[in-house]
This record gives sequence, C-alpha cells and structure tokens, in this order.
Amino acid sequence: MPTQKIFKRRVRARMTKTGESYTTARRQLIRKAVPSPAADELADDAAAGPPLTPPLELPVADEAIRRATGRGWEEWFEILDRWGGTGHRHPEIARWLREEQQVDGWWAQSVTVGYERARGMRGKHQVTTGFSIGVTKTVNVAAEQALAAFTDARRRGRWLTGVGMRQRPTRAANTARFDWPDPRSIVIVYIGPKGPDRSTVAVQHERLPDAETAERLKVEWRARLGQLKAELERS
Repeated sequence: MPTQKIFKRRVRARMTKTGESYTTARRQLIRKAVPSPAADELADDAAAGPPLTPPLELPVADEAIRRATGRGWEEWFEILDRWGGTGHRHPEIARWLREEQQVDGWWAQSVTVGYERARGMRGKHQVTTGFSIGVTKTVNVAAEQALAAFTDARRRGRWLTGVGMRQRPTRAANTARFDWPDPRSIVIVYIGPKGPDRSTVAVQHERLPDAETAERLKVEWRARLGQLKAELERS
C-alpha cells in the first residue's frame, strides 16, 4: 500500500483516540516520525496541507494572536482553509476576517499575513506592499500611558533614540502612525488595553525594501520594546 495512504490511516486512528483535528493529528505524527525516505515522503505530502511546522515564522506569537482574536494560529488556519482562503487575494482575506469574523483591522492583517505564509502564498516578511514585520510586548501600564510613550516626542526620546520618526494623522482608536526615515517606510502602533494598568503594544513596520532589512528591524524593534517596557514600568 502507498506510504501516503498508510499515513492517512495513522492520522485518522490518532484522531479517534485523542479527539484531535486532522491538522493537529497529522502534525504530531510528522514530528514523531524517525528520519527516513518514508518520513520524507510523508513530510512532503503534509507540506501541501494545513500543518504548522518549523521553520515557519508567523507575524506574532500564538499567545498574542489568541489573546487578541480569541483563536490561535492553527484554529485560524483551519477556519480560513474551510472558507477557501488560498483562492482569495490578501485584501479579500483581510476584509472577510474583519466583516465576518469581527477581527480588528490590525489583527486581521496579521492573521492574513500569517495564513499566506503558512500556505506558501508569500515569502517570509513579504506583503503586498513590500516587506513587513510585527513585534508585540505586554507592559504593566494603562493603554493611554503606553500610547503617549509613542505620540509624545519627549517621552519617545527616552527609549527610542537616534530615529527621527514623524507622526502621521490617524482617527483609529489606540493607534499611532509614523513615517520612518531610513529606509523610508511606515510604522503603525496599536495599543490593546488589557485592564486598568496593563496593555499590549503591537508595532507593525511596513513597506520595507527587502527581507534582510525586515529581519534586521524585527530584531531592533524587539530590543526597543524591551527598553520601552523598562522605561514605562520605571515611571
């Protein structure tokens, strides 16, 4: 019997035993497989479907996406697969998430990008307008205080040095937009309230020229948000 059929039987048997979805059961079996020509064949077969396996890098951590949207990455991938997401363009997916799933605009974009990466619809950090990265950090201050750390130039200068970001107008709540000078790009900040003295800072850096620049800035933003957290919680 072909290896692929044997593997599918094993997946269904695990589903019956554990109650897992087909996606989860298949992913767990692949992870446990001993490297061999047969295992390689199974992995190649699985790559055409929904599993979430390394080295896939998603825009934000599973915990962050679950906290913001009520679902983790695997759940969103399954929902979008059932909807037929691979047959839609980026704006259509994001709009469907906003309108039909009530996902906030910033997070709808993140879910869309993560789905497109997982399904091979775009490269690492690649979006329709170039390359983009996202970084999040939870801080123990109110949302208004976290937002002011970006919008008040004096406060911003305490933790973000050497960068002349210029603020752009926006009507979106808990959001700030900036022009980034080098390379010329856009920074979008979204603050998610988590209580009276706790919030999530999400930074999206968009319109970057290439994957290398995106990766470098992602590392830098992680360090900067660490500095922001220390500055806010010291106040």
